[in-house]
Amino acid sequence: MDRPALILLPGMPLDAALWEHQTRHLADVADVRVGDVGGAESVAGLAAAVLAAAPPRFALAGLSLGGYVAMEILRQAPQRVDRVALLDTNPYADSAEQSANRRAAVDLARAGRLRHVVAGHLPKLVHPDRLKDRALIDSVYAQAERLGVEAYARQQTAIIGRPDSRDSLRAVRCPALVLCGREDALSGVAVHAEMADLIPGARLAVVEQCGHLAAMEQPQAVTALLRLWLLYG
Repeated sequence: MDRPALILLPGMPLDAALWEHQTRHLADVADVRVGDVGGAESVAGLAAAVLAAAPPRFALAGLSLGGYVAMEILRQAPQRVDRVALLDTNPYADSAEQSANRRAAVDLARAGRLRHVVAGHLPKLVHPDRLKDRALIDSVYAQAERLGVEAYARQQTAIIGRPDSRDSLRAVRCPALVLCGREDALSGVAVHAEMADLIPGARLAVVEQCGHLAAMEQPQAVTALLRLWLLYG
C-alpha cells in the first residue's frame, strides 16, 4: 500500500533540519516532505506555494510559523488536508507591540546582525535547560544562516499580516492534533488548549521538559505522537 503524503512546515527562522528526526523516523509510514515557508511576504502566499507543490491530498503538520501557514492551507483548500497537526503555534493576529518588535528585528538583521537577532530569540525558543545544548543551538544558528536575511524578513512580514484563525478552526473537519512543549514561552499550554477546544474532536498533547521548538528539543516524543496521529488520527 502506498504511504500517505506528509508535509511538514518549519517555524521561523528554521528549515528542514527542524524536522530531521521526524523526516527520518516517519518515513516507514508516510512519504515525508518539508514545505518551503520562506518565499512569500504573506501567510496566504506561503500557503499557496505549499499547495502548488503538494500532492492532491496530504497530512499536514506545522510548527510556529508553519502552524500559521497550515491554518491558512485549511482555509484555502480544506478538502486536500487529510489530517492536521498544529505544533507550538497560536491562532491570533499579531499585536501592535509584536509587530513593532518584528520590524525592529528585521532592521537589525538587514544591518548584518542576523546572528544577534537569533541569539535574542533563543531564550523564548527553547527550554532554559537547552540553552547550553551546543548541538541544538548551533543547529538553530545554521538554519537561520541558510534561510538568509531576506527570507527571514519575508517571514516576519507574513507573521505581522497573519489573520486571526479562531473562527476558521471551528470549521476544521479532519483529524487534528494540537501539540506544545510544557514550557513553550511563546505559545503556552492554555493557548493550545483553546485551539484544541475550537477544533471539533481535536486531541491535545503536551510534551514535558520542552520549549517552543518541540520537534528538535524532544524529537522522540514528537515523532511518537505524530506517528499515532498519522496512523489513528
